[in-house]
Amino acid sequence: MDKKSSSIGIIGLGPIGQTLAVHFVEANCEVAITDLDREKLSLIRNNGIELIGKIEKKAYFKHVYNSIAELLEHDFELLICAVKAYHVDGILDELEKSKKKDLFLLSAQNGIDIRKKYVNHFGNSRIFRMVVNFAGNLQSPNIVSLSFFNPPNYIGSVDDTQKEMAKWIADTLSSVNLETKVADSFVIADKIWEKTILNAALSPLCAISKLTMKEAMDHPDTLEIVEQILYEAVEVAKAEEIKLPDNFVKLGIRYLEAAGNHMPSLAIDLISGRETEINYMNGKIVEYGRKHYIRTPLNLTFTNLVNAISHKNGTCKKK
Repeated sequence: MDKKSSSIGIIGLGPIGQTLAVHFVEANCEVAITDLDREKLSLIRNNGIELIGKIEKKAYFKHVYNSIAELLEHDFELLICAVKAYHVDGILDELEKSKKKDLFLLSAQNGIDIRKKYVNHFGNSRIFRMVVNFAGNLQSPNIVSLSFFNPPNYIGSVDDTQKEMAKWIADTLSSVNLETKVADSFVIADKIWEKTILNAALSPLCAISKLTMKEAMDHPDTLEIVEQILYEAVEVAKAEEIKLPDNFVKLGIRYLEAAGNHMPSLAIDLISGRETEINYMNGKIVEYGRKHYIRTPLNLTFTNLVNAISHKNGTCKKK
């Protein structure tokens, strides 16, 4: 692999971005990072990033930039976007201004159809999609408390033309115990739907009820809601020819029952009065359900309720 490929830019320093940044540094990559939060950047400059919980590591960073524009002046070949889906358009605007079209871009984001946002700027042959199977919350701006890691993560080129680069990324992360496997574009699409369905089953319920994930899964009334959301989503996924594991609803319930006693990120965003990713989760299940004339009443209810609360907060934006 070209030496330039060991120089990586990361936009977005939430739990996913910080976790990836620490592991790429551990793998001896040159890592340049940025985030909208200036306080976070200052803490990282002085104290580095620390991972606690399921993964315990710490790393320091030489290249911490105050803006995307500054970051894009750094020389790297791979740019990782680990931001909320609703920030992608702003990033694309910055990329257009920089006229950097020779980058490879890795989308490490939640939600369905995120790839479509990047295609016009990059073209399919330069886009990678990553499905991460770790999660956590920020204990402080530069400390990530990871609640679980269910390996492996998956990565693939969205048109299957860049298998060598995908393998380099997967091998690099796996070499520092963040197990990641290369998958073809069809498997990646299946995994994206699988993860989105699991997020959609619990995140908006926790956001509106203000129950933690464990509390929601422990109560029979809310557990029944989770199960019904899963059944709706599975029917839509099948219509889209998405391959889910056998007995996915039962497996999904088991997976979610192991969730920690904390709030998912969508719930934290809604409760904090920030924009949410609901339109890329339950909203997409509703959208594809309409395409196939499949009713998704619970997913529609939660999508509309979250958007209504966001509208009241002044944070609801168009898809």
